[in-house]
Amino acid sequence: MLRNMLRLLFLFIASITLHIGAQTPDVHAAHADRIVVVKSAHTMTLYAGGKELKVYHVWLGRGPGQAKQQQGDQETPEGSYTIIGRNPHSTAYLSLRISYPNAADRERARKLHLDPGGDIMIHGLPPGNDWIKPGQQLPDWTFGCIALTNSEMDEVWRLVPIGTPIEIRH
Repeated sequence: MLRNMLRLLFLFIASITLHIGAQTPDVHAAHADRIVVVKSAHTMTLYAGGKELKVYHVWLGRGPGQAKQQQGDQETPEGSYTIIGRNPHSTAYLSLRISYPNAADRERARKLHLDPGGDIMIHGLPPGNDWIKPGQQLPDWTFGCIALTNSEMDEVWRLVPIGTPIEIRH
């Protein structure tokens, strides 16, 4: 009798352990291994292991919506990049540095005799804008960066390590 009860207890504990281990990772526990920004949809999606972790509404550069060509055009770049740095003291609440310009951006700018610019980030809101809520529809306002609310940026900050690839599409 005791032996049968111990077997049942063991099977119960084993089944709970297998069930917990098989669950999809929590967005707060996982790390993104890829980011895709779709400018035309104003979305930034984080992926881990090919699965969607989270989709965010984002604000972009306030230019007319083209790919960034030069310093000061207020456009968000398009292409394949990497997250190369973190700034916890950013003027626009936390920031993750994007590796813009890449080699193709520099070559295009060189041929056109332009400065491709730089300092493209994913960041939160400037001070005094905490009233803006996630998903709120506002005009694009950055100088070419990708912006989220501060609470969303806290989450992205936890989920995105340096070295994460980011693809920015029209």
